Amino acid sequence: MKKLVSAGEILVEIMAERIGQSFLEPGPLLGPYPSGAPAIFIGQAAALGQPAGLIGAVGDDDFGRLNIERLRTLGADVSAIAVHTGQATGTAFVTYRADASRHFVFNIANSASGLIETDTAATKLLASADHVHVMGSSLFSDRAIAVALSAIETVKTNGGTVSFDPNIRREIMQASGMRTALDHVLARADIFLPSGEELFLFSSAKDEKGAVDELLNRGLSCIVLKKGAAGATYHDRHGMVASPGFAVDEVDPTGAGDCFGAAFVAFWLRGAAPADAMRIANACGALAVTRKGPMEGIFPLEAVEAFIATGKNMQ
Repeated sequence: MKKLVSAGEILVEIMAERIGQSFLEPGPLLGPYPSGAPAIFIGQAAALGQPAGLIGAVGDDDFGRLNIERLRTLGADVSAIAVHTGQATGTAFVTYRADASRHFVFNIANSASGLIETDTAATKLLASADHVHVMGSSLFSDRAIAVALSAIETVKTNGGTVSFDPNIRREIMQASGMRTALDHVLARADIFLPSGEELFLFSSAKDEKGAVDELLNRGLSCIVLKKGAAGATYHDRHGMVASPGFAVDEVDPTGAGDCFGAAFVAFWLRGAAPADAMRIANACGALAVTRKGPMEGIFPLEAVEAFIATGKNMQ
């Protein structure tokens, strides 16, 4: 099967225990949980049996070891994750508000993640890659942008393909060079995976169909618009396929979009029909929200297929 690679932040997530809790005063916390959008993505792809590897950096600490071990257990190639002595692994603290929104406090650019580079191990991993996936959240610094753009050019030069999930967080949107980098990645992408209103970040259109048509005309092979619990829609030049979501009891939404994207890209790379790839992707996204922690709801393919067959929550 084709090999899938991503590059970017690796961190632990520590979350407020109570809805409405604030970081402006002491309160109970849960974690640490292994996290980072590209790490979640690669972990889910690997769990589905797709050859997958990650370029990134962690500190020589417990948080770094936690992440590497989780990815290795899921079957991911961790050979290009650098370990930096004297640097701390990245962190994300998150609170949950009553309106279901979330607030993040990140330490990414100033953590070991900020030292990401296309070193010898990363170059070797990219030489074996057929596809590279880029997360908007991974374009958090000039250095990280350079790694992502280099990965795209290497894979494209070798005849491979690119997928792009904007995954924009308000807290990092103002990072230096991010908007220009986002536009550059979109211009090289084959698959575009926006969530909801992210579709309109890259289009002047005011409605969904107009935005989809405009973006497809720029050269994308397909657009998969994620709509949360409502499922997703697939668009290409031949038409549209709608795929409903699965009803589950939501515990934690973090990582659902990353798991959805990993499943869709993995099955797209296997040549699956859009409807089939979307069904697996929606199931992975649904299962992801049934566990507290971004990577705790990652399941292997046989469990995902069993979930689809029964339509029931995996307990």
